[in-house]
Amino acid sequence: MTQYGNQHPSRRSILKVAGAIGLGAGAIAVTGTTGVRAALAPAAPAAAFAHPGLLHAQADLDRMAAKVAANAQPYLAGWQRLTANRHAQSNWKANPQDTISRGADKPQNVQVLFNDVHAAYQNALRWRISGDRANGDAARDILNAWSGTLKQITGNADRFLAVGLQGYQFANAAELMRGYPGFDLDRFKTMMLQVFYPQCDSFLHDHNGSYITNYYANWDLAILCCVFAIGVLCDDRAKVDQAVQYFRKGEGNGALQHAIPYLHPGGLGQFQESGRDQGHTMLDVALMGTLCEMAWNQGIDLYGEDDSRFLKGAEYVAKYNLGEDVPFTRLTFQQGAPGSWSKTVEHTQVSPDSRGDQRPIWALIQNHYVNRRGLSAPYSTAMAAKVGTEGGGGDYGPNSGGFDQLGFGTLAFTRDKAKTPVAPPAPAGTSAGTSAPQGSPTPTGTPEGSPTGTPTGTPTPQGSSASTGASTGTPTPHGSPTPAGSPAGAAGYAPASASPQPTGGSATGPGASGSNGLIPFGGAALLAIGGGVLGLRARARRKGGAHRA
Repeated sequence: MTQYGNQHPSRRSILKVAGAIGLGAGAIAVTGTTGVRAALAPAAPAAAFAHPGLLHAQADLDRMAAKVAANAQPYLAGWQRLTANRHAQSNWKANPQDTISRGADKPQNVQVLFNDVHAAYQNALRWRISGDRANGDAARDILNAWSGTLKQITGNADRFLAVGLQGYQFANAAELMRGYPGFDLDRFKTMMLQVFYPQCDSFLHDHNGSYITNYYANWDLAILCCVFAIGVLCDDRAKVDQAVQYFRKGEGNGALQHAIPYLHPGGLGQFQESGRDQGHTMLDVALMGTLCEMAWNQGIDLYGEDDSRFLKGAEYVAKYNLGEDVPFTRLTFQQGAPGSWSKTVEHTQVSPDSRGDQRPIWALIQNHYVNRRGLSAPYSTAMAAKVGTEGGGGDYGPNSGGFDQLGFGTLAFTRDKAKTPVAPPAPAGTSAGTSAPQGSPTPTGTPEGSPTGTPTGTPTPQGSSASTGASTGTPTPHGSPTPAGSPAGAAGYAPASASPQPTGGSATGPGASGSNGLIPFGGAALLAIGGGVLGLRARARRKGGAHRA
């Protein structure tokens, strides 16, 4: 049985199945900046979601437009970073493909996809802020070209990274273009539901036929971002609930308490990939921040989940990458696939590989926890200052790692410091995705709107684990490992094919070594044992086998 250092944490109780909460029938009205309102077609009645409502809510877009128009800093510097990027130019021409390949033996063409995705997003954001129809037309044409062409995403296990990363980014671009004249939103939704979502759902079910701990946290987190984004784009509550529930109680390394398995003194949380390398660890931070921000804009506070556990993880990563020592607790987990290969991985020290890596991810974290919520985040704040004005895809090299996050956080997420802690927007309609985080009370405060006041300041082979920084204090792990052979995949995971009823189970730590998936709830019986839920075993090895990345 896998252990967390020398500790044997207590087993979490199995959650009872919760009933679905009825969705509200009201539609959300969409308004825009002065230059954009006239171009938007009237919104059809929505299925209880706020639109736009992924990384950018309407209040965010209004704030950006107003601040840029007033030449206010640091918004203007962020805007200039956007408009200087070659992907943000209205003369960008799409290069759609019917098949995208990542990680295959044959020539890969995923770079064609991620370049076009970022061009669509950057032009869409530029249009939303300036009202320039040339940029709007460019974004529309890119999105339409791909939705009319793309049929499949293939390759080895890396295909799941392409699906997750480019999937959530594509959805964000489309969400900004909702209602734009000539944009075929229905066809785009069909592409997301037929090309992207099935592979996401498959991965969350059985992790490509591997042990549940085989894939590092960034894989799950990329998939969760994609599932959530598709859910909002398509007004599909079940998919949003699927992503939220997995993040809270899932078995894989991307679930919150597996992605950050240990808490240390001083408000620090050790990430699951901290002993691997810092590049991938920062990718974990980037994707978790993306998921939390998208959820916040739908009234779901994942930022505050488990007493702001994400903040503790971000502070740990920022502190180490600023050159300071951090404590570390040994992490042991299993990689491989049943009947194929297996190995035990042991991380004993925080890894110095890629230490000091810079990604455009820190403005979002600093502005949420410090300026929205009034909390202290000294290391994240220092990292944001070190990175400076954040760019986006194309500003951080030509390889896939430079396109893992959408970026431009200085422009998009800088906000004035609230006088009182800001609560998440009132949810337009929820089931599993309640606005109150677990383990942290919902704060009282003024609703968030346009702020006032004074502004304030690539998947690679597994890295080495040599480092300094002795472990101090008693870290707090999560959950007890599931014994080998038990149905690990059953805990806390509801496939979106079911009705939007959250299910539950005992979420285990990263040491769980089962290889079991779930039968979709809508198509198979569930056995109630005690007060819990046991998912029927249905794992089968998938083509390509387990992959370590």
